[in-house]
Amino acid sequence: MGESLALLSALCFGITHFVSGLLSRRVDGMTVALHAQLGGTALALVLAPGLSAGSASFADYGWGALSGVGTGVGVAFLYRAMSQGAMSVVVPVSDVGAVALPVLVGVTLLGEHLSAPVWVGIAAVLPALWLVSQDTPGAARERRGAMSDGVPSALVASVGIGLQFLAMAQVDGESGLWPVVLSRAVSVVVIAVVLAPYGARWTMPTGAWAAAVAAGMVGTAAIVLYLEATSRQLMAVATVLSSLYPAVPVVLALVLLGERLNRRQVLGLVCAASAIGLIALR
Repeated sequence: MGESLALLSALCFGITHFVSGLLSRRVDGMTVALHAQLGGTALALVLAPGLSAGSASFADYGWGALSGVGTGVGVAFLYRAMSQGAMSVVVPVSDVGAVALPVLVGVTLLGEHLSAPVWVGIAAVLPALWLVSQDTPGAARERRGAMSDGVPSALVASVGIGLQFLAMAQVDGESGLWPVVLSRAVSVVVIAVVLAPYGARWTMPTGAWAAAVAAGMVGTAAIVLYLEATSRQLMAVATVLSSLYPAVPVVLALVLLGERLNRRQVLGLVCAASAIGLIALR
């Protein structure tokens, strides 16, 4: 049951990121992130009173708030990355931290012991990032060998998403949804703080706003499913399965948007997928 919830969480994450990525091509990505998280916060507020049978501790709220910091940074820079570069490139880059950060914290702070395949997977992360970030063959000569558009922002998003997963996994599954509400609210504040220095607009056209709010609500459903999965399954398994979300926007971008990858990027994506699979063996 835990595995199914985590996979459903990945599907919801993938849908919200694909929709928000499309909107980020019309409106500044950070503006999209702000309104998406406002929509997600509203849904969490509606659901919390009816689904919060348990009692959350101070620690649960603390972890929820920290998860919100990660969410705010993650979605703000992921959607900014998708407004700058190919979705099929930047979304997988953003996923590396989601898998690697919890593993590294487990090793360095929690005393977890990893198998040899996991260390191979961690070692494969850097070459995977380098290959995926290589610019397309059609770029101007002075840009050849440069990092693909959107990859720097995707790397920042990667750290935020990893923090989101790591912190939310520490929330007691019996604590109800109020830590999730706090997480969503904190993410809105973080995005607002990040948005101002970049000079992004605060408002969106009505149609785009409705789509962003709906996407944010799906994102809240994703994090609720993830929290429930961590209470029924090992955190490592739930995190890795939920981190499979890039498959959704990548496939949709290749099929529906006609995005194309060069051979280095394809090799990099294969390497990244292999790394994630090996890390899952921990």
